[in-house]
Amino acid sequence: MTQTVNVSAFSHLQLQTGQEAIFQETIEFYAALGFVTVKHTLAHSASVAVKESVWLHLYPTSGSSDDTPLTIRLSLVDGCTAPAPSTPEGKEDAGPPANQLCLVSQDIRQLETFLRERDLAFQHWDVTPSQSLASGDSDLSSVMRDDHHGAWVETTTRDPVGTHLVFTNRKGPFTVQLALPEVAPSRSSGSHSSRSVSETPAAPATVSGPDSKTAEDRPRRIGVLTSGGDAPGMNPAVRAVVRVSIARGCVPYAIYDGYQGLVDGGRKIRQMEWKDVHSFLPSGGTNIGTARCMAFKERTGRLQAAQNLIERGIDALIVIGGDGSLTGADVFRAEWPGLVDELVQQKRIASELAQRYRHLTIVGLVGSIDNDMASTDMTIGAVSSLHRICESVDAISSTAISHSRAFVIEVMGRHCGWLALMAGICTGADWLFIPERPPVDGEWQDRMCETLRQHREMGKRKSIIIISEGAIDSDLRPIKPDDIKDLLCQRLNLDTRVTLLGHVQRGGSPCAYDRFLATVQGVEAVEAVLRANPDTPSPMIGTRENRITCEPLMAAVELTHKVSKSIAKKDFQAAMELRSPDFADVLDAFQGTSTVENAGPKAVPPIPADRRLRMAIIHVGAPAGGMNPATRALVRYAINRGHVPLAINNGFPGLARGEVTELSWMDVDGWSVKGGSRLGTNRDQPTVDLGMVAFQLQQHNIQSLVIVGGFEAYTALVALNHHRPQYPAFCIPTVLIPATISNNVPGTDHSLGADTSLNALVEACDRIKQSASASRRRVFVVETQGGNCGYLATVGGLITGATTSYIPERGVHLEDIQRDVRHLRYRFAESNNSGLGCIVLRNEKCSTTYTTQVLSDILHEESQGLFDSKTTVLGHLLQGGTPSPLDRYRATRLAVRCVQWAEKLAWASLDRAAEAQKSSATKLAPVRSDINITQSATERSELANSASVGETYPDFPGNENLSSMMTQGENRHQHHQHDSSSLAAGTSAPEITGVKLHVGSSISGAYVPLTFHRPRELRPPVYTPTPDSATVIGIVSTAVSFTPVRDLLKVTDFKKRRATRNWWLPVHDLVSLFAKYGMYPGEEQPYESQQQAVTLTGEQVKAMVGSVSGQDEK
Repeated sequence: MTQTVNVSAFSHLQLQTGQEAIFQETIEFYAALGFVTVKHTLAHSASVAVKESVWLHLYPTSGSSDDTPLTIRLSLVDGCTAPAPSTPEGKEDAGPPANQLCLVSQDIRQLETFLRERDLAFQHWDVTPSQSLASGDSDLSSVMRDDHHGAWVETTTRDPVGTHLVFTNRKGPFTVQLALPEVAPSRSSGSHSSRSVSETPAAPATVSGPDSKTAEDRPRRIGVLTSGGDAPGMNPAVRAVVRVSIARGCVPYAIYDGYQGLVDGGRKIRQMEWKDVHSFLPSGGTNIGTARCMAFKERTGRLQAAQNLIERGIDALIVIGGDGSLTGADVFRAEWPGLVDELVQQKRIASELAQRYRHLTIVGLVGSIDNDMASTDMTIGAVSSLHRICESVDAISSTAISHSRAFVIEVMGRHCGWLALMAGICTGADWLFIPERPPVDGEWQDRMCETLRQHREMGKRKSIIIISEGAIDSDLRPIKPDDIKDLLCQRLNLDTRVTLLGHVQRGGSPCAYDRFLATVQGVEAVEAVLRANPDTPSPMIGTRENRITCEPLMAAVELTHKVSKSIAKKDFQAAMELRSPDFADVLDAFQGTSTVENAGPKAVPPIPADRRLRMAIIHVGAPAGGMNPATRALVRYAINRGHVPLAINNGFPGLARGEVTELSWMDVDGWSVKGGSRLGTNRDQPTVDLGMVAFQLQQHNIQSLVIVGGFEAYTALVALNHHRPQYPAFCIPTVLIPATISNNVPGTDHSLGADTSLNALVEACDRIKQSASASRRRVFVVETQGGNCGYLATVGGLITGATTSYIPERGVHLEDIQRDVRHLRYRFAESNNSGLGCIVLRNEKCSTTYTTQVLSDILHEESQGLFDSKTTVLGHLLQGGTPSPLDRYRATRLAVRCVQWAEKLAWASLDRAAEAQKSSATKLAPVRSDINITQSATERSELANSASVGETYPDFPGNENLSSMMTQGENRHQHHQHDSSSLAAGTSAPEITGVKLHVGSSISGAYVPLTFHRPRELRPPVYTPTPDSATVIGIVSTAVSFTPVRDLLKVTDFKKRRATRNWWLPVHDLVSLFAKYGMYPGEEQPYESQQQAVTLTGEQVKAMVGSVSGQDEK
């Protein structure tokens, strides 16, 4: 008589095996039947018999109380001798086997197809009530009959551990309803698709795009390993590979301890579930381990590695490491066919397996803190390492100032000086040693000591020298920190200390940039696996010009090796060209902002006196990290060039009041690490008093203006440019350096302050998620700043692991909230009280109806008791404290380019004026804004109309109609009108002596009388009325570009205060993908797979390296 298990009487069923292969096969078997892994535990001690346990749960197919759930606990136990799988015995007319687990399936034929595809033996039974009664199964037949007394079907088989299973299409009191997926793979995302009790199971959605199945209709099995030195960001990359693989219908495996795990096999090659990587995003280092492996360098080791992969069906590897690790992977792929043949000859694998796994796919991700890969702009971990260096040097600076000491700080880098260079820029170091530009022995000692002596004489109390661990002189002799220390002690009598940062640089949580880079590159790595074919070379995923690239791996490695070879040959120029496009520019910027070349009484400026400019800098808008570093860089570079830097305090109201001061070299010392705005900033526009703004520009002879700020600074630039016909004082080179946490200024991909804000957001959300996880069942709705631009919420959602993010560009709709509530219920229902904590990011202006509190209340009300909800408003905390290293570096780079750009335009104007003066009998009169003040309103209106025929000007909040504002400004100045005639550029000016013009300003409610004297003789003015002299400087891709503000009007949404095109908007779909959207019944997959990367050939890579360095701005 057949005995069935009453599963309702037990909490779970226990299955055991002592073989890891059978353990994994059993997981795959039940996962394909619709069982969900709800818990996975590993033993933390070698003395424990149970090495690994997996809890598999089969949810009921409906909300009916008649359906019985089933939980199976599968354990890997040392020494367990469970019965091996066997073929069901018996003839067709024999009865079903005894002691069995009975499962109900509505489609037995599909089930048998499923078993046949997996080479599992089974027997088919057509059972009628009369047959059951005749065989003595009266109890079973009585419960299995329905009102129609019809026949039913049974199929018997064994699972991999030997458990008897009966599948039937008739439901009874001891059966469990089974819903087999339409296409039942051996392992797919279906194993991760948890269901709540009230939902009907469904096959998980997969993404459209390259096929995720092999020719045998098996899901691709993708292995991921980390090798070489660890780097922050490796864990986010592993997380991305695992989760995107699952979403694409593939099976991810983590290979622990790098290539050593590949050789060892066994438990070091583990299948990964969705939740296995839930804590990877904020973790530094690599959770799956890395180790040196000498065995893999031998063919015997690679042969064993190939066998381990084939036994698990893995035919693709994603390797995260440096150039050595990626080279080893490509060698492994090249040898793969030969290794497979050798395994067959040694009878270690079957010939069928050899044919199935004839080819191996390799994809490389560069994980290195050195940023030494020649064909990519940035490697995973480099920016996080720079964070650790800057934090350390900033801390050292305080003690250095206290004791007036010098510090020699060694950073990592081997043959690459990127870390040392960026650390020098970001910390304001006094001297720098990198291998790409070695100093001449016998000269650098004198130059360094002289520079440090100058700095001390100017009042500096600290001296910071940054040295790369691979630093050499021009004769290739190593330069050691202790040698520098002895030199400073002997020549300058400085109290000098040496600090070796060492492995501090590798530690800590990955920064915002590395989380983003690792995540998007991990997504592309999986797509590259699915696109690959045996004829394509192994690809390497990199980044170039703010775009993810897919290029031949070995071409990139060969270029990287050329750097060290060029240095060994003393071809240092070639080594520089092989670095990132901006490497040489940043090195020149460091030298121009750290070494005093034009200060002191004996200094000789590099340019003639008639070409020295008076350059002003002003901060406008909300504070942002990077404002002060940009000011420091501009001031110091301008001084070294021979110009006069001027600071305008307190924005445009300060300018109208005449708050203009000259800045010296030491006035901006230490500003590279200062947050906020040392000059003072506000949102006031120049239109509040255009006449006074123009007057002060002329009064202080300002020949170039640099505006640093956000969208308010952008609209100020637009206003100044629009009013040039009325105020020729505005016709000077004027450039905007975008600086805002919202990243909403047109003309640039990255604004200063945005990276600082993202890092503040990451730090805050990591702590909030920790609190949510500790509370077990809690959702935090976190409100971010950003105005009407969703950059912070979108990119922040991806790098903090948010469940979703609400942004103005997508809006907030009721169906969106309903979808998110349903999704959160799924997540918490499957978490089984395991410490799941979720955050939802909401932009402050995404909706006026669904406020932060309203959203929180809705989530709490609709949670059905599965979770509660709290709110957090981050507010001005997102403006950050100390500027991030990326913002410091970008600020320095942009400020230096602004000085160079202003020189180019201003000198061209001076040359034109000089030529005109030579051809004229009299000297040119200066174009003065005060002359325009004395014009009548009618004259100025006629001039404006004649200059702006056919032009339209957009309305935007605060400046709804600039024409009306212009008229209002004229009315305010009518009481200052004089009868003097206006003078135009190029006309003769009578000699005027002793003329005083008294005007006043009513800004901020105070009337400030101002007086100026018109000198007898003036140089020809800088006069640049052309559109290209009012521009926005920006980082577009990785190139620095100057875009005329007039050209940006058509891509500006003034009402929403943002650009109409945003490169980051597609990231919003990735936020949902990594939050497991599309993995539950009734959910659509949010991410539409497509080739996002720019594919490059080896020839293109070689041609591009070095060709971008030193390019002129666009």
